[in-house]
Amino acid sequence: MVMLPFALLPLAAPVAMHWGWDGIGEGIYRFYAFFCHQLPQRSWFFFGTKLTYTLSEIQQAAPTLSPEELRRFIGNETVGWKVAWSDRMIAFYTMTPVFGLMYTGLRRRITVRPLSLQTFLLALLPLAIDGSTHALNDALFGPYSMEGFRNTNAWLAAFTLNRFPELYAGDHLGTFNWWARLLTGLLAAWAVAFTLFPMLDYFRMCGQVAHETQSEVTQ
Repeated sequence: MVMLPFALLPLAAPVAMHWGWDGIGEGIYRFYAFFCHQLPQRSWFFFGTKLTYTLSEIQQAAPTLSPEELRRFIGNETVGWKVAWSDRMIAFYTMTPVFGLMYTGLRRRITVRPLSLQTFLLALLPLAIDGSTHALNDALFGPYSMEGFRNTNAWLAAFTLNRFPELYAGDHLGTFNWWARLLTGLLAAWAVAFTLFPMLDYFRMCGQVAHETQSEVTQ
């Protein structure tokens, strides 16, 4: 599948940096910056002490960088190297071809029809809500602020009576924002794969039938 190398290549960026292939790694970061914001506080890091870091931890690791320059922070030997996808992109772009491979295996055993339009749109809705509220929060307070309704998630704390204090604030591993981006991305990837790939197969079969019919007519 053509999409799989494109989806997996961002995972090679931290590997290249770790092995000292800086030119390759930096080239991957620059290329995928066209497709992803690459905010370090919403990214995964390999070869460091943690998978994710809070904004304050990243600012401590790169104290000389301005807030806008932090977007281009790819890591170092201490904290590890950033994946060229953000966590949402890992869940969505990487898992779409993976679900496509799952579909390929299933179709050999059973008939898999495309999802209905209603199911497809419902599966995309959580990602749209999560992404749009993050975008609104970033527009109002800035992507490097810890303020705002999607940074503090005070509304969720009030709703759950503050029973899970480690869940609410921030974007790092285990927080509500981290889980929301991961799960909504996975759900959207499943919906795209099990809608797009069955439709492509259907059109391919229609083309084959039309070609065979035309061949029979001309014989």
